[in-house]
Amino acid sequence: WASDVRMDDGPALPDSLVLEIFLRLPHDTVLSAGLACRQWLAVSRDEFLWRELFYSYYRIPRSVPRHPASLSWYREFKRLFDCIPCVEVQTLKEHHDQVLHLAFSHRGHRFSSCSKDCTVKLWDTERLDGTITMVHSSSMRQFNWGYTQFSQFNADDTLLLVSGVYLGSHHSSSGEIAVISLENYTLLSRVRNKPYDVFGCWLNETHLISGNLHWIGNMTSCSVLWLNKAFQDVESENVNVVKRLFKIQNINASTIRTVMVAHCRRHDSPDLLLDYEAQAQSQPLSHQPLLFDLGTTDSEEDEEDDEERRREMRLQGLSTAAHLPQLTSSGLEHGRHSEASEARELETKWARLMARAHTKAPDPNVLSSTPGDEEDKTYLLFTTGSLTYSPHQIGIKRIMPDQMTTSGPVLGEERSTDEFFDSLDHVIDIHGHIIGMGLSPDHRYLYVNSRAWPAGCVISDPMSPPPIAEEIDLHVIDLKSLREERRSLRAHRAFTPNDECFFIFLDVSRDFVASGAEDKHGYIWDRHYNICLARLQHDDVVNSVAFSPADQELLLSASDDSTIKVWRSPRMVRLAQTPARPPRPRSLLSWLGRNKKTTSVNGKP
Repeated sequence: WASDVRMDDGPALPDSLVLEIFLRLPHDTVLSAGLACRQWLAVSRDEFLWRELFYSYYRIPRSVPRHPASLSWYREFKRLFDCIPCVEVQTLKEHHDQVLHLAFSHRGHRFSSCSKDCTVKLWDTERLDGTITMVHSSSMRQFNWGYTQFSQFNADDTLLLVSGVYLGSHHSSSGEIAVISLENYTLLSRVRNKPYDVFGCWLNETHLISGNLHWIGNMTSCSVLWLNKAFQDVESENVNVVKRLFKIQNINASTIRTVMVAHCRRHDSPDLLLDYEAQAQSQPLSHQPLLFDLGTTDSEEDEEDDEERRREMRLQGLSTAAHLPQLTSSGLEHGRHSEASEARELETKWARLMARAHTKAPDPNVLSSTPGDEEDKTYLLFTTGSLTYSPHQIGIKRIMPDQMTTSGPVLGEERSTDEFFDSLDHVIDIHGHIIGMGLSPDHRYLYVNSRAWPAGCVISDPMSPPPIAEEIDLHVIDLKSLREERRSLRAHRAFTPNDECFFIFLDVSRDFVASGAEDKHGYIWDRHYNICLARLQHDDVVNSVAFSPADQELLLSASDDSTIKVWRSPRMVRLAQTPARPPRPRSLLSWLGRNKKTTSVNGKP
């Protein structure tokens, strides 16, 4: 209606009255009205107007200030409305089974995808027409893999880590990590990874971290984290290609899973993530290393070696065969009898005593920062537990500079015979089943997907964890203060029970965080305002999402419907559809000058 208004038919309305009218209109009507005349255009850009429209439209508490990097309320409204990758522009159907994970290269020019079809595929994102095409596909079935589940580019985008489930002779829970050269797509090395949901990750350009697990009893085990050189073609037998980083005891059937590395820089980003309504009451989490956090031995034998198991049991005067029944090949069994519960309780008490006697004492200063501290810190993050087999804690272990390479002693620093376990430097309890983790681009913040336990629940049997909520909570943990910074984000849902839970991968960009869900949608939130901005529809469970590190207005989502969907922002879609501008005409003076030179060469006046 605004386009039909004629302001020259009478006196203009006062600006204050126009503003009052605009405050009662939707934002798109305000923009249309601003085209009517210069006066209305000026009022339609009023900062007070757009502040009111911003808070009312996005339903943000007024205690939350504007993003500190924003220049105006109008531009901030437009950013959240126009720059969210929520428009589906392409569907990739080259996979033939569930797509489980997506990962971008650091430059953003390529991404990889893993699937139940047991392939890892590489895709090009830099075509001139804006479409995405597959450039390579590798099947891992020749190595007896069941499927590929995770991939990660190294820091200089020359190597690709691919993690998968290895179906061995006993159909165990073992996994394997493969390293592929991105120069010629050749396989450089393969590394055992147990359990498979450790996934694995890069520590630096040339070294990766894998896991191993061996059981001491029915519910007590040791997780060993290994540093592996990506290139296994060793020139000298004196050069190590693998070194043990940490050995940690697990109790109550828990294990270490989902390892990732955070490089926390001394010049970190500003504190943009705040719970503005509760920050006055927030307190840092207590730093109390737990008794059951354990570490590494001095033995060079493989962790599966039976002799090492017997040695550890003899330290407490116990015999594995006499006191603790062995784990069956089918995995952990849920005992229903009181005798089994008593045996588990006895084993847990024994494991805690063992941990107290044979764990290396933690360094209370390893995570603390002192004034003038200019040292970068590298943390190993992983899921773990202490009460039940479902992962409900985030474990943090600092990796020291001398541990960044496989050179030196095979097992790292020497330690006394009695201290063959490592303690964790910090533990954060999520009070729920953790089903996903992701780091912000600056590695300052850790985002955690979890499904909460009932409030006040008590776990009496580690083999019977509490029921988990269908709602997925997205927690935000500041790795600088080691505390949860704000109330969890919520919109996405999951439905599988404890014993069938699977990983829902999330990703974080400069301004947004996205996650998959079991409700056939992906979700996007704004990191600063703590609001859900978009739902991305699929035909089945959304397992993974990934932002382009080069452009956060490009997002990918992977689903059990065997597709990868490409999402771009409305702004980018409009730009792609805008025809190219014709070349600017040359000025008259430049044309006359060129014409004069031409006539002079031809000998004409």
